[in-house]
Amino acid sequence: MPLLIVILGVALLIFLITKLELNTFVSLIITSFVVALLLGIPLDEVPTTITDGLGSQLGDLAIIFGMGSMLGKLVSDSGGGQRIAHTLIDKFGYKRIQIAVILASFIIGLALFFEVGLVVLLPIIFIIAREIRMPLMELAIPMAATLNVMHGFIPPHPAPTAIAGVFNANIGQVILYGVIVAIPTVIISGPVYNRFLRKRFSQIYQVKDEIPALGKVEEFDLNKTPKFGISVFTAMMPVILIGLSTILEFIISEQTVVYQIVNFIGNPDFAMLLSLLFAIYTMGIHQNTSMKEIGDTLENAIVQIAGMLLIIGGGGAFKEVLVSGGISDYISGIFSGLNISPLLAAWLVTAILRVSLGSSTVAALTGAGLMGSLIASTGANPALMVLAVGAGSVFGGHVNDAGFWMVKEYFDFSLKETFTAWTPLTCVIGVVGLLSVLTLSIFV
Repeated sequence: MPLLIVILGVALLIFLITKLELNTFVSLIITSFVVALLLGIPLDEVPTTITDGLGSQLGDLAIIFGMGSMLGKLVSDSGGGQRIAHTLIDKFGYKRIQIAVILASFIIGLALFFEVGLVVLLPIIFIIAREIRMPLMELAIPMAATLNVMHGFIPPHPAPTAIAGVFNANIGQVILYGVIVAIPTVIISGPVYNRFLRKRFSQIYQVKDEIPALGKVEEFDLNKTPKFGISVFTAMMPVILIGLSTILEFIISEQTVVYQIVNFIGNPDFAMLLSLLFAIYTMGIHQNTSMKEIGDTLENAIVQIAGMLLIIGGGGAFKEVLVSGGISDYISGIFSGLNISPLLAAWLVTAILRVSLGSSTVAALTGAGLMGSLIASTGANPALMVLAVGAGSVFGGHVNDAGFWMVKEYFDFSLKETFTAWTPLTCVIGVVGLLSVLTLSIFV
């Protein structure tokens, strides 16, 4: 019966989002109320359960997510993203241009969400591809694959950050393990998959002089953009602070003042605040940008993620209902009885939700809510569980995923071409990501 209720709840959520085209946040809240009642949660506790789930989820995420978006917007609006891309491409040259695009996407993907990174980078690589008469797809596929991997695996992106909170995982460990997992995943889903796709679907590898969805491509005067070094350092600063803190915590004694300082600086909330203040100076004030313009950039960044924050909050509400209703323990017991790897179980449940719901963030949060108690019962590594859920959350993107339609329009694909190129790519990322996590679990 509990599983039937979960299936009915997910089916209701899919129906509301895909068939009625109801707002995702509203759909999540409606589903949360319905599932809570079906699970027998006392009527007077249902609203409290939902608001507690929503509040705790946003409380853990708002600072990191909000300030991460602001930092990324500052890097983008100052031309720092274009500087990073152009410099790497100039250094690597024509023959290694794919590697340059992957590195640029990797760096920019640390600060920008998938959709934003796509909008920032695609005009740049389109100009480069047009100038050297190279098919755009040669560069676009590795770029999109890298951005998608970063979005699914590496904090401060919303899903891995939120899942880390659900699983009580150390964010520094998630970042370190995430980078290790991301490297083979990017290589296989980027250059390797690109070669396979080009051999079998050469029709999409045509040189294009324009893409309607891009409109007029904005080009910065590189002489007026931030320098390469400071642009990279600014984009990577949150990861650097959190990563170094995690490494140093293994070296320094917990009883020392130095350990407390390192631990404080590496706290994700403080690291993100420090990084944002640094970005305001390097990407704003130092570029002779007025505080009014900087304020507008920060405000626009918040406006862009407001809807996502509500969706994440709604996902937290649904997760809390599943936990309070005993679903998490029930499913944990099922998978424990099946003697299946908790990492594989977490990936499988999340991948099914992702294909059904479309939103990787909602799928990740729901999957994490269902799999939370599996960590306690199996002793699975929380950081690896975050990455397993992250890998499942990018699997099988299709028509119910906003990213699917963005790729279709920005890559100037037909619907058939999007299914041919993009949906298999997300499947490759999900499967290779899982295999990389399982391999890493042997050693940590």
